[in-house]
Amino acid sequence: MGVLALQGDAREHVSVLTECGAEPVLVRRADELAAVDALVLPGGESTAISRLLQVFDLLDPLRARLRDGMPAFGSCAGMILLADEVLDTRPDAQHLSGIDMTVRRNAFGRQVDSFETDLDFAGLDGGPMRAVFIRAPWVERAGDEVEVLARVPSGPAAGRIVAVRQGRVLATAFHPEVTGDHRVHRMFVDLVREQRRTAGSVNKHTGTDLKEVGE
Repeated sequence: MGVLALQGDAREHVSVLTECGAEPVLVRRADELAAVDALVLPGGESTAISRLLQVFDLLDPLRARLRDGMPAFGSCAGMILLADEVLDTRPDAQHLSGIDMTVRRNAFGRQVDSFETDLDFAGLDGGPMRAVFIRAPWVERAGDEVEVLARVPSGPAAGRIVAVRQGRVLATAFHPEVTGDHRVHRMFVDLVREQRRTAGSVNKHTGTDLKEVGE
């Protein structure tokens, strides 16, 4: 399992994934992307990550891996990158079309408008999840095949979609890597394990055997 490490809080995701029993590696190059069977796209600055994907020749390989069904999880900037359409972004910004959704960048406002709230998150046991929103996006349109997992419960943004899943691709507008609640990461690790059980034990991109919770 890889964590994209071009910009943003990659190491926080590595720490949480390790606690969840995975063996994550940092991904900065195309050969490193080819060697993993799943990828986390961290929070950070989405337009900066977009530019760096081009600089490091990762944009097209990553789009191809997503089209081929690679599991992925994006938080905050990662959600923006995974979208089909992005509003309020730079005209030269790139996105990956991993989820059939329209995302509005910085939808909740500037850094000073960052906030926390409790969310009911579909598919997670244990009660509401504390969510931290930092210059966060929200989902303005979710396609027919997109499962809505969480919405803002109250306030001016009540009802806005902030967590979704389409097939093997998961995205949150908030930062589950910073709260100590690892349930979203465990959901993703379980999704990857299920994908491995379904697909067998051989990574078609490397031809090598995969460990149960590694890569």
